[in-house]
Amino acid sequence: MSSNTAETGIRKAGTREWLGLAALALPTLLIALDQSVLYLALPHLAEGLRPTGTQTLWIMDVYGFMIAGFLITMGRLGDRVGRRKLLMIGAAAVGVTSVLAAFSGSAEQLIATRALLGIAAATLMPSTLALIGTLFHDPAQRGRAIAVWAGCFMGGTALGPVIGGALLEFFWWGSVFLIGVPVMVILLIVAPLVLPEYKDPHAERLDLVSVVLSLASILLTIYGLKELARHGWAATPVAALVAGIVIGAVFVWRQRKLADPLLDLSLFKIPAFAAALVILVVTMIGTGGAYLFVTGFLQMVEGLSPLDAGLWLVPAALASILSAQLAPIVAKRYRLGTVLGMALLVGVLGYLMLAFVEPGGMPLLVAGFVIVFVGVGTLGALGTDLVVGSAPPERGGSAAALSSIGGDLGTALGIALFGSLGTAVYRVVVEVPGGGPATESMENAVTTAQSLPGDAAAGLLSAAGEAYTSGLNAIGVACAVVSAISAVIALTVLRKKASS
Repeated sequence: MSSNTAETGIRKAGTREWLGLAALALPTLLIALDQSVLYLALPHLAEGLRPTGTQTLWIMDVYGFMIAGFLITMGRLGDRVGRRKLLMIGAAAVGVTSVLAAFSGSAEQLIATRALLGIAAATLMPSTLALIGTLFHDPAQRGRAIAVWAGCFMGGTALGPVIGGALLEFFWWGSVFLIGVPVMVILLIVAPLVLPEYKDPHAERLDLVSVVLSLASILLTIYGLKELARHGWAATPVAALVAGIVIGAVFVWRQRKLADPLLDLSLFKIPAFAAALVILVVTMIGTGGAYLFVTGFLQMVEGLSPLDAGLWLVPAALASILSAQLAPIVAKRYRLGTVLGMALLVGVLGYLMLAFVEPGGMPLLVAGFVIVFVGVGTLGALGTDLVVGSAPPERGGSAAALSSIGGDLGTALGIALFGSLGTAVYRVVVEVPGGGPATESMENAVTTAQSLPGDAAAGLLSAAGEAYTSGLNAIGVACAVVSAISAVIALTVLRKKASS
């Protein structure tokens, strides 16, 4: 036993544990890649499968819907049957469904395989985070490990468009799905060698009613929010959102009655856990809304291809990766709430820079987004560590699932709320000759311009671009307020929380 272990009573991680972390980085990178790589493949996919507009939306969304919907169930299932076992089952399922998706012969088949791929991927996220808690007992080492995990997730998101663009230069659209197959094969080989098994020895059988309630609540809520962001206030998305909230309330009521609930609500009685989860959701509201309009600005106002737009976003991703790695080091010298709160206040400055962006102002846009992601990266490392580290070991899977759901829900809320704000500003500001569909959205303006002669198209795109930029400016201000709220929560609720 090392002196450090003798002094603290906590076993330090060795070579095997760090190799285990490397193995856990594989599915983390893959999930992030799968969430961003398909955007570039859509035009190629449309040529091969000829999906309708509705089918295209489902091809894009069903993967994320299934991941979000099954996270709670898979988190608890991992606690019950074994986290390594569930990870390996999920890895095999991701490999098989990736191949099925790559060789889909119709839009309907691709939607079905993407749904299955999402369910399989839902086994990976909570398992990877919970296994980090199993591997690293020392809080400082666990913090560094989660920082690496967060960096892999952010790096995968940034690399998705770049890798997808490179593949599509030489191969057919299905090649973007085959990225996961060799990754999962490697994971299946190394996982038994370097990853320990852990399960809750007192876990009982899953309550199937709770599984159905949680799935219905999350799917309806996120579907309603996304549809509100796309189409504005309409009966169907509002009804879906209300139904999701009501079913969620029934789910919470049922969990309070069960002796062994699917979701342990007592986790929310841990102040650090609850505060970190709230900060995560609030911060991702701002990030989701800003990301939507920033990517739209790069492609529709500046006229960049998806690949070029993705490359312009790489600096922000690198900033988030670097800040995630530095955050645990800085948190050793200062209180965790102070580090997290100050990083989020830095993000406020970045968002305010977006409020002054004009057409042609990509340097200011990229600089602002880089500063924003300093806060996002810090939160990804310290906030996630706080959520997972605050939970008892037997509830690690549930805590990890809540961390992932918090990010998904915050992003969906941000897209819905700030997407609506940006669109509303666009409609108020835009002044285009003849009006028509171009006054409804920038997307419509781009489509209309394609059928106009050169000068008329340029005039339409210029006016629409100015209005869209005004929407981005308004979102920058709103996101600055949201980031400030997150910072205040961190600086107050977590002010006495020492770092790991």
